Amino acid sequence: MTGNSQEYDATPFLPGRRARLPGLRKAAADCRGCPLYQDATQTVFGEGHTDARVLLLGEQPGDQEDRQGKPFVGPAGRVLRRALADAGIEPDGAYVTNAVKHFKFTIPEGRKRRIHKAPTLREMTACRPWLMAELRVVEPDVVVALGGTAGKALLGSGFRVTEQRGALLPWPGLGDEDDTGGAKGISGLVATIHPSAVLRADDSDRTRVYDGLVADLGIVADLLGGGDRSGRQAENGTRS
Repeated sequence: MTGNSQEYDATPFLPGRRARLPGLRKAAADCRGCPLYQDATQTVFGEGHTDARVLLLGEQPGDQEDRQGKPFVGPAGRVLRRALADAGIEPDGAYVTNAVKHFKFTIPEGRKRRIHKAPTLREMTACRPWLMAELRVVEPDVVVALGGTAGKALLGSGFRVTEQRGALLPWPGLGDEDDTGGAKGISGLVATIHPSAVLRADDSDRTRVYDGLVADLGIVADLLGGGDRSGRQAENGTRS
């Protein structure tokens, strides 16, 4: 991709349909499907078990994720892990990823700190083939949209997390399911706030905001029957 006049689309960078997570992750490292790769340190692909029953979808990598190359390793990630545990979901048993795989940011004049900038719908759409490939491999029972941007990536620009959170929503179907295979077997979608909203809340309100996140994740735990899939094993990093 060499300019804004060209289509934003990650599809040409995907490996064959037989690729598992290690193969997808390796291919995503060279994705040039939209201009965000130009300023980001690296691609931040999803991580977790190939047979996770729940897939957690965030917006995009943050500053620490961009530097470390792993999703949800910054402060918001720590909040998410604690909330999952409090809701009765094993954090290490989930698959976590983002709608956009590169960090989009701005640097205010006179400062060095990189400030998060929300991705556009065009950028999210360009990156969707990676998410569909992840869904095809992981085949989760439930997808959790963490925040408004993740919800919009799945449900469109009319999504409002304040109106649609904390309930089992029908899986929207993204593209041709028979072609992508990504939507097969998914019971539905649960939307909630992004864990960073807990960090942004005033001290006096933080406990309430956190409890709301846990309550929403508790609905997911109930859908999973109070536990993760038995016999789950860690992803074999040698597969491709």
